[in-house]
Amino acid sequence: MSTRILLVEDDARLAELTAEYLAKNDFEVAIESRGDSAEARILAEQPDLVILDVMLPGKDGFEVCRSVRQQYRGVILMLTARDEDFDQILGLEMGADDYIAKPVQPRVLLARIKALLRRLPVASDSGSGDAESLVFGQFRISQATRTASLADTGIDLTTAEFDLLWLLASHAGNVLSRDDLLQELRGIGFDGLDRSIDARISRLRKKLNDDPENPTRIKTVRGKGYLFSKHDWN
Repeated sequence: MSTRILLVEDDARLAELTAEYLAKNDFEVAIESRGDSAEARILAEQPDLVILDVMLPGKDGFEVCRSVRQQYRGVILMLTARDEDFDQILGLEMGADDYIAKPVQPRVLLARIKALLRRLPVASDSGSGDAESLVFGQFRISQATRTASLADTGIDLTTAEFDLLWLLASHAGNVLSRDDLLQELRGIGFDGLDRSIDARISRLRKKLNDDPENPTRIKTVRGKGYLFSKHDWN
């Protein structure tokens, strides 16, 4: 079955060219030009991935992302017209899995899409279930089922949040720099400006009931990076 993509872009010509290029690479692409209409389609159709422009009529991309995130479990890739920290961080805070600045080369967009889709859970008939999991006190995370829980309560995570949490947890007790995290998650190095990791860490701390003023579960090691604690999970 082809991977289904909903492209939300109000520039008709750009949307058409992008859809044609992705279709040639075996994706099934539908186009939506308005933010308010896109919201309903995302929830009704549940595409595998949404390419969501920020500047849209009806509702902007940030509003759409925030509105659908709790009920849509696929991937959201936001397109920002400017390569600015504010747009990138706001998109991540709304629940986007990644962002890319416009204008974007089709091959770059394709590579980013493939990288994001590789992180989606794959159905298995083996019945192995929780084959690979980590447990720290009342916290449990499973790579096999891509789920996490704290005190037997499921934690609602985006694809990108899960990837970051799994990476940190699988290196518990060790400091991972922003460069380490970006290289592993996005295949790029830290340029000193990218705040995407910081934004996701902030969201994860909230979901893990970690004190933002004095975090003990995901610690900031000043000048070095982040450390996932092996303790403090009871």
